Amino acid sequence: MATVSVESPAATATTRMLSLDVLRGVTIAFMILVNNNGWHAYWPFEHADWNGFTPTDLVFPTFLYLVGVTIVFSTESRLARGGTARSIVPHIFWRFAILFGLGLLLAVFPLFHLSTIRVWGVLQRIALCYLVCALLYLWDRRQTNKAAPLLILLVVLLAGYWVLMRLVPVPGYGVPGRDITFLDKDANIVAWLDRQMHIGRLYEKTRDPEGLLSTFPAIGTTLLGMLTALWLRTKRTLERKCAGMLGSGFVLILLGLLWNPWFPINKKLWTSSFVLFMGGCSMVLWALFIWLIEIKGWRKGWGFWLVFGMNAIASYVMSDLVAAPLWAITIAPHVSLGYWIYLHVFALVQPPGVASLLYSIAFVLACWLPMLILYRRKIFLKV
Repeated sequence: MATVSVESPAATATTRMLSLDVLRGVTIAFMILVNNNGWHAYWPFEHADWNGFTPTDLVFPTFLYLVGVTIVFSTESRLARGGTARSIVPHIFWRFAILFGLGLLLAVFPLFHLSTIRVWGVLQRIALCYLVCALLYLWDRRQTNKAAPLLILLVVLLAGYWVLMRLVPVPGYGVPGRDITFLDKDANIVAWLDRQMHIGRLYEKTRDPEGLLSTFPAIGTTLLGMLTALWLRTKRTLERKCAGMLGSGFVLILLGLLWNPWFPINKKLWTSSFVLFMGGCSMVLWALFIWLIEIKGWRKGWGFWLVFGMNAIASYVMSDLVAAPLWAITIAPHVSLGYWIYLHVFALVQPPGVASLLYSIAFVLACWLPMLILYRRKIFLKV
């Protein structure tokens, strides 16, 4: 990760969509908050246990959606400055390697027990989706209709994933929906493949929500971001583009809900209905920010979110570096440092849900302060 000095956020906002950085910052802040809950968090701050969704389940797909947006904008920016596909490809692989490597580093920090390393993870999934989609865009941009191949690939990924999950027998279990419950937690092809690959520790022991197979529909989420960026680059008024995003977003939400009875919305399997529903939510959310910031001109008062948004990956890494010692250091048997702090500071507040929320907010602020220093010094860490 290299340190790059750029213009002040105010100046940057004139040459890039401020709403994009704000939404990215909101996403990162909420990601840090829900990843570091207290011990009695309210349901909106928890992931759905299996089928279904909560507001927390929107966080990761929104970030991947914005990765797709950024791929288009950043690639076109580099090409406009004289870059070529040949010069950009090494940068894509380099960025992939750094993101994946950071994910592995966070997986072993601070104890570095390599025998129990978790190979799959959030940054690793971001890295894989970025690699595939960035390379795809360099090839696809040569086409006259840039959106059509991406849309076709999206449909193939989502339909193919449904066919795989619904019709392919799970070795040792049988055909889903006939011999076994469809989308059984352990008796599904995604979890089975995670176990068969024997690559590191699985997050949920018998399965991993960021495993290999479910990364393919996650690529679909990134493709939705790319398609949105291509729409925003068309020669239409910003008002028309915003309206198109709102309409498309609501259509995607409806399609996800309609598919839900046959292929349930499930974040841990990243089902195709989940891609459509959460992609639609992300699109609507960004359209609202565009309307508020870019169209209505409300460009002030976003500083808190820009601190995270302008240093998104660094903020996420910072949060994990802070959280890991809180879990690893023990004050007493079975009492981690983080739990001790919770018990002796935040649990004094009642009810427990409020105490947990205060713990989460305090953690977000602890990560925000070092990012604020970088922000004020106009230092933005880019991969």
